[in-house]
Amino acid sequence: MTPLRRRVIEEMQIRNLAPDTQRTYLQQIALFARHFGKSPELLGPAEIRAYQLHLTQERKLSASSVSVAVAALRFLYKTVLKRDWNVDDNVPTCRRPQHLPVVLSRDEVRRFLDAVEMLKHRVILTVCYAAGLRVSEAVRLTAAAIDSQRMVIRVEEGKGRKDRYVMLSPVLLDLLRSYWRTARPKEWLFPGDLPGQPISALAVDAACRKARRQSDINKPVTPHLLRHAFAVHLLEAGTDLRTIQLLLGHRNLSTTARYLRLATNKVCATASPLDALRAPPATIADPLAAPA
Repeated sequence: MTPLRRRVIEEMQIRNLAPDTQRTYLQQIALFARHFGKSPELLGPAEIRAYQLHLTQERKLSASSVSVAVAALRFLYKTVLKRDWNVDDNVPTCRRPQHLPVVLSRDEVRRFLDAVEMLKHRVILTVCYAAGLRVSEAVRLTAAAIDSQRMVIRVEEGKGRKDRYVMLSPVLLDLLRSYWRTARPKEWLFPGDLPGQPISALAVDAACRKARRQSDINKPVTPHLLRHAFAVHLLEAGTDLRTIQLLLGHRNLSTTARYLRLATNKVCATASPLDALRAPPATIADPLAAPA
């Protein structure tokens, strides 16, 4: 291990970055160094700009993928190497297009979940919809996280290393109990093939794709889209944004507010001003007119 790699790891550990973030940053920094065949300590703004152009023009990476590389390089030069040049100006972020996700109707969610063959997969995907969990949070649940007395689920170290509570649906509780009686899991509620490890998110994604084909739903379906459906369906049912923010574990309310654009009964059901133009004029009674 090189001294620079050790320094990067130590700085990430001090800041308690998530394991996935640490792996991603190390990978992106290694790819950057490999591209030029030099240590990043010998590279600067000119090489960073050339690398960003390489990612966008030659490799044709998406804006999201380029943003991941930029975040890693910013951490390296700003936090680890503490360069005296303005890192924010010399490592510009890549603007991401704002695409609205597809939202499943309640009937489509029901059809999709009914099409999931394996009980364990069906329970995990039901948890994503019933409680709005990310798939990475759902697969790492333990039996102790299910509190049937308070009817809540404790999500430990979600995104941003934050704990939170979400509602435990009575229907979901019955499904969890049925699954428990069949599977008898030990350490993890949803164990994987490797001893002592939970099921992987990739395995859940594969089950999701298979169920989508069998359900004959034309829309794309992923575990994260079930989380979107959870938020939109709550919003359409009248739940306030602040409550949805807490349930989803969003840091900023503005992130949750994006679901307002997806809630059809909040946006599309609003009357157009054209309707008022077509309405017949109101009849105003003449107070001086003689009674009939």
